[in-house]
Amino acid sequence: MTSETSTPVPPSEPMPPETASPQAQGSLIQFNEEDIRRTLRRALILAGAAVLVATPILWAWLGWRTCLTFVIGVAISSTGIVEWLQLLTAMMSRMEEGRTPVPMGRVLIMFFLRLAVAGVLLYASLNSLHGSVYALLAGLAVSLLALTVESIRLVFRTG
Repeated sequence: MTSETSTPVPPSEPMPPETASPQAQGSLIQFNEEDIRRTLRRALILAGAAVLVATPILWAWLGWRTCLTFVIGVAISSTGIVEWLQLLTAMMSRMEEGRTPVPMGRVLIMFFLRLAVAGVLLYASLNSLHGSVYALLAGLAVSLLALTVESIRLVFRTG
């Protein structure tokens, strides 16, 4: 039979906050408004570059209807990123003192107008172009993928 004996561990002294490492103080990464704005703009540029590369390939391989359906999907998803930029500007102008607040009514009207136009474009492209649904979904995913890539770059850049 073995008996387990526990040896008392001396209590560790807490480190003063000024000597603790930045990771030990908190696990959250802090972003400022300009970081987010830069990330959204880079995502738009990356989505535009993807369209410039993919459009000729899709046109030659699957035809102009599928290519146009893809471009419509990218346009719809890219306008979402633009809406996020406008919403960020409106919210930050209301939160910081000394800045002229952006009228929230205009931002909300543009948001709902974009949703309506996106719905009409989706319906029209699927109903009248007879392009591939997969091309439309791929177009919608391009901006999401670009935003994911740029967000990961932001985390690694600031982390």
